[in-house]
Amino acid sequence: MSTPGFDVRRVRADFPILHQEVRGRPLVYLDSAATGQKPQAVIDALTRFYTHDNANVHRGVHILSERATQAYEDARESVRRFINARDAKEIVFMRGTTEAINLVASTYGRKHVGPGDEVLISAMEHHSNIVPWQMVCDAVGAKLRVIPVDDRGELRMDAVDALLTERTRILAVTHVSNALGTVNPVRELVRRAHAKNIPVLLDGAQAVTHLPVDVQDLGCDFYAFSGHKLFGPTGIGVLYGRLDVLEAMPPYQGGGDMILSVTMEKTVYNRVPHRFEAGTPDMAGAVGLAAAIHYLESVGMAAIAAHDQALLTYATQALSAVPGLSLVGTASEKTGVLSFTLADVHPHDVGTILDREGVCIRTGHHCAQPLMKRFGVAATARASLAFYNTPEDVDALVRGLHKVREVFQ
Repeated sequence: MSTPGFDVRRVRADFPILHQEVRGRPLVYLDSAATGQKPQAVIDALTRFYTHDNANVHRGVHILSERATQAYEDARESVRRFINARDAKEIVFMRGTTEAINLVASTYGRKHVGPGDEVLISAMEHHSNIVPWQMVCDAVGAKLRVIPVDDRGELRMDAVDALLTERTRILAVTHVSNALGTVNPVRELVRRAHAKNIPVLLDGAQAVTHLPVDVQDLGCDFYAFSGHKLFGPTGIGVLYGRLDVLEAMPPYQGGGDMILSVTMEKTVYNRVPHRFEAGTPDMAGAVGLAAAIHYLESVGMAAIAAHDQALLTYATQALSAVPGLSLVGTASEKTGVLSFTLADVHPHDVGTILDREGVCIRTGHHCAQPLMKRFGVAATARASLAFYNTPEDVDALVRGLHKVREVFQ
């Protein structure tokens, strides 16, 4: 298997963690949907920041603070360019996708959702895009409605129009399912929602690692993703919001840097995006995220997407040939994720035996318990691919699965 213009061996050389043995075997890392590994460029950027530039931002007149502030705001511009936002003010740094969705739910949601209103999500959402909306609905007396999923793991688009009603205040849906790999038709969802003046939030945590993302082309009002899944540091993430929407939203948290002036009688809030970034931000995380973005851009997102699709095709064929294995999620548009069950073997047992073979996968409900219930399983085994994975990694997974079968026979 080869992808024109893409050299996976060269890519792998940039990820030091991949060049090790675990349990006496070469490491095969197939858990990138949980967190991506870090290229040397990101590790070096973090070391360089802490070694040379570490200081708090926006508050100092000394040279280190000036350099740190410049690096932090340059990172915001890097994110803007990466997802093609119109303005760097539309980029809010968060701790991750979870906090970004909670911000929208707690500010936009609590301002616009009232008694008898509805919030529309899908049956394949991560808990991070379910629980915050449940909390809003419980607090104000609104109703959470759900777009169903068919047996292949695709959204029931025939049900969408009926679910988008005059009471719908926001549609919040994942771009790519973390548990199935389904790529949702988000442009069409945005089009239908906007036709009824309903704003749309997209959970892009899984999408940005596999697909070129252009928020202007998608047309969404909000887009959220995490740095650690994008091969950057943990503890940093992004909320994109249309500038006019963000400017009409109240702050999420109170504290330093989100203010212009404070008296005991009144506080005047800062401009967007700083209004939503209370306290000392993750400066190093932003710098590391920018380094990850620059690295991905140097490889090329189109080349990464082509390699991911070729590897997914190879892996789907290979796993489908394993006796007793059933794939969960067979959408026509997929990327990066293979969820499966293996005969009568519990997924945790599958994962434990694979670990002994040096193969790292994820097992469990993947923070998508309603989706597991929809498919009639308590858990699945999940192998998730990234652009540093190879056909040999897939072959090692298949050999490990045959080992699982031998043990349980």
